[in-house]
Parts: sequence; C-alpha cells; structure tokens
Amino acid sequence: MAQLSDDCFAFGGPLLSVEQAVALIGDRLPILAEAEAVPFGEADGRIAAEDVVARIDLPRFDNSAVDGYAVRHSDLRPDGETVLPIGGRVAAGEAPGDVARATAIRIFTGAPMPPETDTVFMQEDVRLADGRVVLPTGLKKSANRRLAGEDTRRGEVIISAGRRLRPQDLALAAAVGIDRLSVRRRLRVAVFSTGNEIAEPGAALRPGAVHDSNRVMLRALLGRLGAEVRDLGILPDDVDEVARQLAAAAPHCDLVLTSGGVSTGEEDHVKTAVERVGRLVFWRLAIKPGRPVAMGLVDGTAFVGLPGNPVAAYVTLLFLVRPLLARLGGANDEAPLAIPVRSAFRYGKKEGRREYVRASIRPAPDGQLDAVKFPREGAGILTSLTGSDGLVELPEATTRVSEGEIVRFYPHALLW
Repeated sequence: MAQLSDDCFAFGGPLLSVEQAVALIGDRLPILAEAEAVPFGEADGRIAAEDVVARIDLPRFDNSAVDGYAVRHSDLRPDGETVLPIGGRVAAGEAPGDVARATAIRIFTGAPMPPETDTVFMQEDVRLADGRVVLPTGLKKSANRRLAGEDTRRGEVIISAGRRLRPQDLALAAAVGIDRLSVRRRLRVAVFSTGNEIAEPGAALRPGAVHDSNRVMLRALLGRLGAEVRDLGILPDDVDEVARQLAAAAPHCDLVLTSGGVSTGEEDHVKTAVERVGRLVFWRLAIKPGRPVAMGLVDGTAFVGLPGNPVAAYVTLLFLVRPLLARLGGANDEAPLAIPVRSAFRYGKKEGRREYVRASIRPAPDGQLDAVKFPREGAGILTSLTGSDGLVELPEATTRVSEGEIVRFYPHALLW
C-alpha cells in the first residue's frame, strides 16, 4: 500500500473555505490507485487510467441514415421530379456493387453507400411506379448520408484519463473495437463509527444508546463514489482500543474514515488515539453544518474524522471527502453540479462561512423552480435529508437571503 507524506495535510491557518481545502488536497496528495485492465462488465463507474484512443474511424464507411433510395445527386433534375429505375438493393451488413448512372438503389439504415452515390431519399418521401422510383425535387446533396469518421476518427482520444466511466463511454469504446479498458483500482476505505452510546441497527438499546445510522449512510455514499468499503464496526470510548484498531486497519486501506469523537470533549477519544499512532491536523472548515473535520495520517494512510451529526457528516463527505477520494483515485475534478433556482424562503446567516440549507424544489405558476426550506435545521435531523430534494448553498459573503433571490441548489439525486 502506497504511503502519503507526513506533511500532506499540514495547514496552520484560520478557517478554510471549501475551495481552499479542495485546492490543498489537489496540490499535496498523489494518486494512490494503481491501474488494471478490466472487461466492460467491470468498468462502469471506474476511473480511466489512461487516454482511450479510437482504433478505427466511426463510422468505418459512408452509410445511409434512413431506409430509402440512394442516388447520385448529379442525376437529379433541378426543375421537377426525377424518375429513375431501381438498379439494386443493399441492406446493412452487405457489400454494395457498382451502380449504373441514372439509377436508384434501394437502401436500408446502416447499409454502406454504393459507390458514387451521395444522397438518400427517405422512402416515405418517394412514390413507386412501374418498377421505378419517383423522387421529389429540392433535396440537398448528401442528405441522409452518414460520413465515415463523422463520429470520431482513428487516433482521436475518445475518453480522457481521469474520467469516471459511464455506460455511454463503454459503448463508444466498444464501437471502435476496444474490449478492455485500463482503469484505476477501487480505493479501499475503512469505515468506523465511534462511541459507547452507539449500537448496531436492530440491536436492543440499553439506556442512553442510539442505533448507528452514520456508518450505514457513509458506506452507501462511499459505494456510490466507487470505493471498496470495509465496514469495521464501532470503536468504543477507549483510547488504547481505538488506537489499536486504527493502526490495524491502516496498512490495508487507502483511507480510514470515522464519524464522531473528534471534538475536544472528555469522551472524544479519536483525536488522542490518532496522535498516538500517527499525525493529526484539525481542518476547521468555514461551513455549516460541518466543522471541525480531523485529517491526518495513520501509518502513512489518510485519515479523516467526520462530525458525528449525520447531516454534518453528509455535507463534509460531499464537499471534502469526495474530492479527496477523487484525487487519491486518479479522477478528474468531480465537483457536483449546482443548478440555479429561486428562493421561496428568507434566511439570515453569519458572514465568513458557507452554509448548506436543506430544501425541496416546487414548480411555481410562472414556470420557475422554487426552493422551499425544510422546516427544521438541526445537524442531527435525518429527516431533513430524507424529506428534502437537496442543498441550497449560501456563500461566505451572503448574510441574508430574501424570497425571490436566485440561489445555487445541489440536488441529492445528482450528488452521488
């Protein structure tokens, strides 16, 4: 397992903006994930490790875009209908023969254009009479003809290194004759929850205990980001045991992720444990919900300690852990897409920090999309995630939002 340098997370400044945090990650961290060649069945969602180059022109040959009749445009009358004998037939997968002048060829979609023909009339636009085809006037030269190489040319880069592969990328690679793709291996992420009060879902709850929801959510989100997730359970409030388990997990992973236990309370033991077996730096992110986030190294493996409140864990995973994984895994910048919507709420905030407000989208009578704020704001309210459509982002300089203002909205459906 490759190791990170001791100073990769070092930062001694004030509150970090999201952009500053992402920039530091990009500048200081290497790509850890090695390349491997996989068949298409294993490539969807993986990161391309190298540029993919077309082996052939696509299409390989001029072909018909429609069912109809192929002709030489020079055989058409400019001042009225043209009547031509039908001199042959060519279907997809067949090799066309030579064509006599002033002759039409019956042709089907995808079939190679016969030699010297350059234009195709759609079958619904013509009439048949006594074994001849009557062609209307006005069709432009090369109509309904797909040119060789018009999609991509042999030697062109069709997929750039660092792209997260999608089904359409796999289709394009297959169309140019490629059957395996070089991709980055999946990052291995170990996930812990922390705290004596945490119990497994379904377990009987002793007094003061709660079911572990964070680990379930984080595992699912990490899986959607393409990681190979190792669920290592719940860490107790015991410094020695936490240090032992973190040290045992680190050599087998690219990232160790915890939630909870990274504040400064007497029962927050993760900070002390990490400092025993590695190096810890607190990144105080200027976001709400979300700060603080603990980052560091355990035996050369990246460590991130997320907040214990589920909404804060969700937000910091999206805006900090996601770019961290992208960098370690060799992916290009995968910043989530925000869409402009109209605020249907009023809201005040402190200057100097970015806030993410949970909201739902409603179509307004004028055709605009309105963002309706979820009625409760606490970082521990899971229903604010299940009962909303996404997050409204309010920048650092904003102190007040009024109804009717345009705001940036991140739909949950597009985040992962």
